Amino acid sequence: MDFYQTLGVERGASEDELRKAYRRLARKYHPDLNPGDKSAEERFKKVQEAYDVLSDKEKRQMYDQAGFYSASGMPGNGPRGANMGFGGFDFSGANAGRGAGSGANFQDIFNQWFSRSEPTQPPQKGADLEYGVNVDFWQAVKGTQIRLSVSRQELCGGCGGTGSRMGANVLCPECNGSGNVTQLAGAMRFSLTCPRCEGSGRLRNRCMTCHGDGRVSNPETVEVRIPAGTPQGARLRVAGKGNAGSMGAPPGDLYITLRVDPHPFFHWSGDNIEITVPVRIDEAGLGAKIEVPTIDGRALLKIPQGTRNGQKFRLREKGVINNRTGERGDQIVEVSILAPVVDEDTKPLLQRYAELHPEDPRAEIWANDIWSKQ
Repeated sequence: MDFYQTLGVERGASEDELRKAYRRLARKYHPDLNPGDKSAEERFKKVQEAYDVLSDKEKRQMYDQAGFYSASGMPGNGPRGANMGFGGFDFSGANAGRGAGSGANFQDIFNQWFSRSEPTQPPQKGADLEYGVNVDFWQAVKGTQIRLSVSRQELCGGCGGTGSRMGANVLCPECNGSGNVTQLAGAMRFSLTCPRCEGSGRLRNRCMTCHGDGRVSNPETVEVRIPAGTPQGARLRVAGKGNAGSMGAPPGDLYITLRVDPHPFFHWSGDNIEITVPVRIDEAGLGAKIEVPTIDGRALLKIPQGTRNGQKFRLREKGVINNRTGERGDQIVEVSILAPVVDEDTKPLLQRYAELHPEDPRAEIWANDIWSKQ
């Protein structure tokens, strides 16, 4: 594979040109933008590999000089036992010590074999999935159970998660199942990842159902329990309902982020419920017992004599259950005093009240020089 052709750039392309080409192709072939399209996924992997090499100065220099770059550090097509020049010298046979002319630089090959080697991928746990769910106020306060349709990767039924057609997983003849091969460079011997089986030790014919991935995407309906008192933004975990793992590794988890619809009257704050209730002027002035709504139904609230507008009262344990501690919050009731209705009967009463209480309620404001800093 020619990395320059893969990215669609000239061999002398600048870093900026490489970056622009990579971004353009990544947006076109990214798996998230092409769900279920295996050809786009494979193309994206090739684009990613080409950019990883060409965007790294050392890797690009090695690629330009040798005409290849392998994750194992060795060209995959070279014959075993081939004599390779190290710094202009051939260390094997009758030519030992003589100039090789076209031989590769020893330091370049040494770095390529040893510093670029990558181990075989181990089994990996499946990726977690994230979903957002909207519930109404009462479902979150009282608790509920919802059914959520999710798209998750499951083990392929056609191959049992191996990625190979049944009965096609055989011992690799190149490495005899060890996953490693020995290559000679002059008098030096190196153990490298087998290029034929990629270190797995076995050859396989790809499963036609999952195309060798071992997993397939399927929709699934998951039951999710929302405990009573689950607030806005809470993150619930459903174990084992994420994507399936690779090579027998465990699956990931499913995480649900809760979005709670607001209520027109009850305001949820922490474990408390806050409400505002109107009271008449006589109830506030003389005191009274009034009924107020709570999330459990009606409750009696005592309004003391001389209650002022905006004053707050607490109803103990009338709030929301904390699903971690099991304790309930309170309900906070704020009083909003209504102006009286003035008619022929109430007007004389209000005038008499004004005569009895002629004090200016704004006197404290005028006592301070509020404009002193103009």
